[in-house]
Amino acid sequence: MSHAAYDVVIVGAGPAGIFAALEIARRSSLKVVIIEKGKDIKGRRCPAAERKGECVNCKPCGIVSGWGGAGAFSDGKLTLSADVGGILDTYIGRAALERLIDEVDRIYLDYGAPENVYGEQDERVAALCDKARLADMALIPARIRHMGTGRSAQILQDMYDALPDTIHVELKTSAERVVVEDGRVKGIETADGRFFEGRYVILAPGRDGNEWVGQQAYELGLELAVNPVDIGVRVELPAVVMAHITDVVYESKFVYYSRTFDDKVRTFCMCPYGEVVTENNQGLMTVNGHSYAERTSDNTNFAILVSKSFTVPFKDPVQYGKYVAGLANLLGGGVIVQRLGDLTSGRRTTEDRLRKGTVTPTLTDATAGDLSLVFPYRHLISIMEMLQALDKVAPGVYSRNTLLYGVEAKFYSNRLSLSNSLETKVANLFAAGDGAGVTRGLVQASASGLVAAREILRRAAQ
Repeated sequence: MSHAAYDVVIVGAGPAGIFAALEIARRSSLKVVIIEKGKDIKGRRCPAAERKGECVNCKPCGIVSGWGGAGAFSDGKLTLSADVGGILDTYIGRAALERLIDEVDRIYLDYGAPENVYGEQDERVAALCDKARLADMALIPARIRHMGTGRSAQILQDMYDALPDTIHVELKTSAERVVVEDGRVKGIETADGRFFEGRYVILAPGRDGNEWVGQQAYELGLELAVNPVDIGVRVELPAVVMAHITDVVYESKFVYYSRTFDDKVRTFCMCPYGEVVTENNQGLMTVNGHSYAERTSDNTNFAILVSKSFTVPFKDPVQYGKYVAGLANLLGGGVIVQRLGDLTSGRRTTEDRLRKGTVTPTLTDATAGDLSLVFPYRHLISIMEMLQALDKVAPGVYSRNTLLYGVEAKFYSNRLSLSNSLETKVANLFAAGDGAGVTRGLVQASASGLVAAREILRRAAQ
């Protein structure tokens, strides 16, 4: 087994790993290696998207793995609020998180993020909050800086190009095992038989690495908390329906508790004038959305997610989410699309009915089908109630022509037990980002990388 020694080993080149590396390089001469199973930003591509064909199951998937993480080809929304994007405040406190969010924002600006910010608090935002209350929902005000798909990739490339010689990046390299001796981390073994020794290790593999984190935690005897699992649909409708909202706040984060089950339902990742896309989660096809910096569509899309917590004896909500998404793959060969009118009428959508609709799908390889055969009754009812509530704020949401794509699921349920510096019970082993279950978005993931990096810098200076 080949051997290389570093001061810091970082698993994952998503925002948490990148920001940790940049912070360490900015404040020290520590030697750092980033281990990333995907490719560099220029090498990341999706053959299915390029050919407008079916997924060919690239391993690893170029959309969710590689330099920049799964967010590299998202629409690059920087949510500048401590209320959205994770639970990092439970570790470091709200005031500290707000300061970190400002720092993260300035760093993105330094690398080319646009100056414009949506959702600044004014009478328009207050009026939208009032409308949401009348519809039995809450609108969470949040300032949004939208980088856009395309511009996000360029910003991440510029971050890569800015890495000094003290930062080494090992691409197309999968972490296999965390090595621990006498309660202290020693480094990372990789799938190709190499050992990267490190005094400090940061696990930041992103959502795609959440199961791997859980596996390592089990083998090391580390405590895991179980987060709720988020399962739902991606909604696509004419952009004009949501324009009076998206023009003001860009991404509206509505929260609703279903009348029937009292389950939390929320909107997520709103993409004005965007496109619906597929994601490959280790062979499981799910749905997502993008808004591009360089092109627009006539539609807006967003997710409606139902959060469900489980109690004993069930402890694996990730597998539950994959099971539900797998039903769509089984029935439709991938993602299923259905007109809302067909769903409420109790019939499947056919290609002919899809063509008759007034919303042109931006995801062309979704299979027309019946989502009522996929979702549990509890989830389906909660989604329908949320659509009806949204229609009171944005008339036209609950239209027979509104398109629903399924399944959208967020797999970040394994949450490590961590200190306020994001250290595990193993000495000098830190965890950050979505893969650790503490963040759910670009800004808080980036901030978590800073938290771990600063504790390492503090210890290294002693």
